[in-house]
Amino acid sequence: MPIKVDLGLTDKVAFIAGSSRGIGLAIAEGFLVEGARVVITGRHAESLQATQRNLEQRFGVARTLAISGDMTDASVLEAALEQTRQTFGGLHAVVANLGSGTSKAGFDIDRPHWEEVLNVNLLGSVLLAGAALRHLVAAGSGSLTFIASIAGHEVIKAPVAYSAAKAALLMAMKSYALQVGAKGVRVNAVSPGNVLFPGGGWEKKLAERAEFCHQYISDEVAMRRFGRPEEIADAVLYLASDRAGFITGAVLVVDGGQTRSIV
Repeated sequence: MPIKVDLGLTDKVAFIAGSSRGIGLAIAEGFLVEGARVVITGRHAESLQATQRNLEQRFGVARTLAISGDMTDASVLEAALEQTRQTFGGLHAVVANLGSGTSKAGFDIDRPHWEEVLNVNLLGSVLLAGAALRHLVAAGSGSLTFIASIAGHEVIKAPVAYSAAKAALLMAMKSYALQVGAKGVRVNAVSPGNVLFPGGGWEKKLAERAEFCHQYISDEVAMRRFGRPEEIADAVLYLASDRAGFITGAVLVVDGGQTRSIV
């Protein structure tokens, strides 16, 4: 379990899209350790409810709200955010952890696949941003953090459609930050590298090609290991806290030294 470091998040309300497992779940756990109230979301109601029960057993009841649904759907988003406000009385931190690294390799990609990848990895997050920022701007405070990817920074042999979607997401983050900074709202992004967790993409790849995967990590990542979900969560928690009060429009790369560029 994460250790509380007192980031001033006690009783704050955090809405985390895509949080039934993996990085999103680690972010939810981190906020709960810090004393916040947390909304977790996911497409599959049964899995999400199991996650909620687990969190309630560990952190107590009445601090976690589970809302199932497709958070790339504008009407579902609006309803989820309103339910959050009605249940917890406010909204302070929003985390857009939406996307999938599953995408076709190569350059011969048809329009339907492009649309699918952009919808999952870009449009869902920016729709959430638009809806969430209305609430945060009205309150005159708060933070929005996108979970992006190092694939949006430089070429790392990731699929082209996925990489393009994440690059666009980072540019959208910069634009949002400029628009709402004077209104007391901060917008940032965290770009993870290769993160290993149960049910995640790297677990499946390791089961299929373990030697190849370990060699790739050894060759490409300075620290020569996979990242852990809680290491991504720590970065998100910091950016959501008042300790990052003068940070907006920024990208925090958490990749063990894989990327080489300085921007």
